[in-house]
Amino acid sequence: MNIFVSDDAAEWYKQEMLLKDGDFVRFFARYGGCSTVQQGFSLGISNEKPLDIGAKTNKDGITYYIEEKDLWYFDDHDLRIEYDSEAEEPEYHYSN
Repeated sequence: MNIFVSDDAAEWYKQEMLLKDGDFVRFFARYGGCSTVQQGFSLGISNEKPLDIGAKTNKDGITYYIEEKDLWYFDDHDLRIEYDSEAEEPEYHYSN
């Protein structure tokens, strides 16, 4: 599994989460909501240090990652994060 973060999305995270070089952004499965990969669950986001990284990417000094215990949520899909300029927020795509 791979994580791809567009330049615009990375800039949004830096501004909205007040991130600096060396910080972490975790993506995780949370109960509730809906997604195209798991019914009854949605994607959560937090700013915390990793315990057991299952997938990661580094972009502009920030590590974006998923813990090993949350990989099931992605069902063998890659996570692609783009920036929606009309909604002014990231949008998440899952691809094989």
